[in-house]
This record gives sequence, C-alpha cells and structure tokens, in this order.
Amino acid sequence: MGFSFFASRAAARFLQDIRRPSSAGVSTAALLLTAASGGGIVAYADSARAEEAPEPPPRKKKVVVLGTGWAGTSFLKNLDSSRYEVKVISPRNYFAFTPLLPSVTCGTVEARSVVEPIRRMFEKKGKDVAYYEAECFKIDPTKKAVHCRSAVGTNLDGNGDFMLDYDYLVVALGATVNTFNTPGVMEHCHFLKEVEDAQKIRKSVIDCFERASIPNISEEEKRKILHFVIIGGGPTGVEFAAELHDFLVEDLVKLYPAIAQFVKITIIQSGEHILNTFDQRIAVFAESKFQRDGIELSTGFRVIKVSDDSITVKCKSSGVETLVPYGMAIWSAGIGTRPVITDFMNQGKRRALATNEWLRVPECDSVYAIGDCSSISQRKIMEDISTIFKVADKDNSGTLTLKEINDVLEDICIRYPQVELYMKSMHMVDIADLIKGGVGDSNKESMVVNIEEFKKALCHVDSQVKTVPATAQVAAQQGYYLADCFNKKDHCVEHPEGPLRLTGSGEGHHNFRPFRYKHLGQFAPLGGEQAAAELPGDWVSMGHSTQWLWYSVYASKQVSWRTRVLVVSDWTRRFIFGRDSSRI
Repeated sequence: MGFSFFASRAAARFLQDIRRPSSAGVSTAALLLTAASGGGIVAYADSARAEEAPEPPPRKKKVVVLGTGWAGTSFLKNLDSSRYEVKVISPRNYFAFTPLLPSVTCGTVEARSVVEPIRRMFEKKGKDVAYYEAECFKIDPTKKAVHCRSAVGTNLDGNGDFMLDYDYLVVALGATVNTFNTPGVMEHCHFLKEVEDAQKIRKSVIDCFERASIPNISEEEKRKILHFVIIGGGPTGVEFAAELHDFLVEDLVKLYPAIAQFVKITIIQSGEHILNTFDQRIAVFAESKFQRDGIELSTGFRVIKVSDDSITVKCKSSGVETLVPYGMAIWSAGIGTRPVITDFMNQGKRRALATNEWLRVPECDSVYAIGDCSSISQRKIMEDISTIFKVADKDNSGTLTLKEINDVLEDICIRYPQVELYMKSMHMVDIADLIKGGVGDSNKESMVVNIEEFKKALCHVDSQVKTVPATAQVAAQQGYYLADCFNKKDHCVEHPEGPLRLTGSGEGHHNFRPFRYKHLGQFAPLGGEQAAAELPGDWVSMGHSTQWLWYSVYASKQVSWRTRVLVVSDWTRRFIFGRDSSRI
C-alpha cells in the first residue's frame, strides 16, 4: 500500500513535468515511473530529443484584380496562380464577349451565348482563385488596400462593405459611357456597353413596333415612334445600325407589314465620315452601302440636347440647330472614366489612368492598370536626349561615333519605339540616314556628332508617338503581357531581359521588355452578309467573303467551347428560322 502511494505521487509529478515546457527547449530528462499493478512493474522513459518545428513555407504575395472584362480575364487566364494568392473583385460574375453585343440587340445571338461564368473559367483551368461579387469604390495605395461593396449585401449589417489588402493590385475596371455632359442623355438614351444594355435595347425595339401598331395612331406619330437614332458613327454605332436594318428587312417586315414603311434609321456623327478610325476606303464603302440600304447619315452634326421625344442637333459648319424627333435613341459617342478611377487619379482632366510602358502606375510600385481604364504614357526621346547621349558616349569625348550609336541603338528602339516608326515613315535604311540629317553634310565621311547635332537628328522622331486605342484587342494583349511578367518576375530579377536603363536611377537593364501593342486587324460588319476588314500589312477587304472571315474569326475568339458552340448554333438558327421577336 505504501509502495502504491509513492508510485501515485511519482505519476503525478510525471504528468506535471510533461505539461511543463522544458527550459532548454531541446530535450527532456529521463523519467522513471514504477507502479505495482498486478505484481508487475511498468517503466516509462523518454530520452528522445524533441524535433525542431519545420519552417513555415514563405507567404505568397497577394494579387488583387479589379474587373472581369477583356483585360482582367486575359490576365487571370494566363497568370500562374500557384505563385500568388489571387483575389478577384467584380460586380459581374461573368466575362462578356462585347464585340457581339450589337448582335444581341436584335436576337441574332442570344445573351447567354456570349457570356462565360468566371468561376467556371477558373474551375476549368484548375486555378486557385477567390472571387467576390462586389464593386470597388476606393483604392488606398498608401495602405495597399481596396474598399469594396458587395453587390448582394451579404454582411449582417446589410451594407456589404469590406476591405482587402494587397501586395500587387491590377486595375482592369474598364470604362463607362461618356455623355460629354450633354443634357438629357443619361435620362433618355440607351447605351451599349454591357449585356444588360443589349437586352434593354432588344425589348425597346419590339416595344416601338408594338406601340406603332396600336389603332388610332397617326402616320406622323408612327414615323416618330419608328425613328431609330444612333448617336456616334464609330464601330459600335455602325454595327448596331447594320444589325437593326437586317432585323427590319429580314424579319420585322414580314411581322409588321402595315407599318414597315414608316421605319427610319439615322446615324448622327460629329465628324465628316463614319468609321473614322478605319482606313478611308472602308469608310467610303460603308457610307455608300448605308445610302443604298436607306440608312440616313447625318455627318458634321453635334448633339447638344436630348428630350423624351426629340434630339437637338447643331450643324458644325453653319451653326444651325435642328430638332429631330425619335422613338428610340442609342448613344455610342465615346467612353469615360469610372468614378473610382477619377478619385484614384485625383485629377479630373485625364480620360484614363496613366501608366508607363510596363503598365505600372507612376509613384505606385505595386499598382498596375490595364484595359480601357488606363492609358500608356510613352516616354518622349527628346526629354531624355542628353542622358541618352551621355550613356552612349562611353569614352566621354563629347561626341558620338556611328559605332557608339549602334551599340545602344537596339536599346533605344525598344525603349522609344517612335524611333523605328519614324525611320520607317521616312524610308530610312539605317541609323546613318537618320544621323545625316543632323550633321548638315550628307557627304561627311566620319560620322561623328556632338550633342546639338544629335538633338537635331532626332528632333522630329517624337511625332511618331502612338497611343493605343481603347479596344478589346489592346486590353487582351495587355492582360497577357502583364501575366507573363508576373509569371517570370523572380527569374527576370536575376536575368533581366529588358533594354538598357537609359534614364532614372539604377544601372543595368530593365527586368522586362516594355509592352508593345501588335495590331491584328479590325472588322466592321455592315449588314446584308457584308463586312469590311482592315488587316495587318495595309490589307483592306470588303464584301461577302469578308463576312465569312468575320464569322470564323469571332467564333475562334470565344473563350470556351461552350460559347463557341452556342454562338455558331445561334447563327445557324438565324439562317434557318430567322430572329426571335418575342419581348423577353
């Protein structure tokens, strides 16, 4: 009995010892506990050295992406998500193939055929990405955080506000419509930026025809109700006019034969020609075709006011104001800046968020902007001409030889692409032809130039600085480029692949090559199974064959096989059965 008492006391001390952390933190003393149990002796011993806790894996950098449009989706599709902790903020949980929105307005293609759920895209790619259906209303670069508001109000207090911190922020919020502060536009005009806009237009078109079919409506009222006005002669406005005309002549004439004669389509354009971003041959072809189709073109007119039943336009040449009655108006005259971008820029004069050639927002090392919400500020060579001269002058002689210029020519052309564009526009073979203009003596054998001659030779180069257009093609290429930079960030720190640092602090080379937009061409469907295309190499194609090229390209550019099959089946259905005119 005494032995059992002492054994129980030893057991109690043993339990206290194993609960108490070792002061050395390395090993514990050997403990011996003996207890009589059925005549047996039980011994416990612990002489093993405690294993050291394994080091936790390094924390992944947090990448927050704002937007699921062309730029944001392209970035997410190509980003190696295993390297980062990726979070996506967008008020819409899908990607929309916006070039087909004009087709959605008239039922040529259904709305669900041009959208792909974002979560489905991540699941197919096997990407570990967190998505939140919310809208960012404030960007705080000092705290590296974004303030968001849930689109569904899931918080207990009902407001749905939350905040996310980031290590890298990719702003791909796109753009909104630009009304140029024209009175009445927001209240009375339709827009064509989102899938919801296309669906509203589709219902409004049918509403106009049904209203005009009601008995006791005068002919004058019918002409007003069935007058469709498109404000803006860019690609969106032209494509919608073409789709609406096809809808009328192929489907609605059969369904509304009594009022088909009152339908009128008008395009109001402030410039002298429609499709002014295309080759002039395409603009002329489109204008002649629209005139044959009966689509009225009012070029050289600016909209100054929109009311519920009329549009006030002003002739830019004569200054005369005219009242245009209408039944439905579409505004496609430009894009503007979203409020969160305006607040982040802290300057209202700019249209978009300025970035450098690496798509980074100046003075914000961790913030990048891509797509329609951004604008690349190409550095001008004349701003850095003295620094370039100093870098090229390796022997500090105060002059440059042709060899010294050639040694840095590749870096100059990569950093300042306007140099190459200028030489090409002036039909110059090499740099010697460019330098001769600054030397003053074209027959001078020793190509040696001083700083003033160097400036003179390059003084006109910046005239070739190009700004990239706000198109889906540009946004997709920017997203792909930025994702590629993120994927090889660690490798390029040790093995830079960019041009020589000609300006700024630091030596050596830039980690990455600057972004360069490669124009792959653009299409303009003109209705009647005809289209126009402007392709690389100054190749212009117009007519029926181009329409079939448009079909093949747009089908291949769909983001998934699901949408590809749906779009092609919609086109096939339209060929066989026509468009659906139900008001749904």
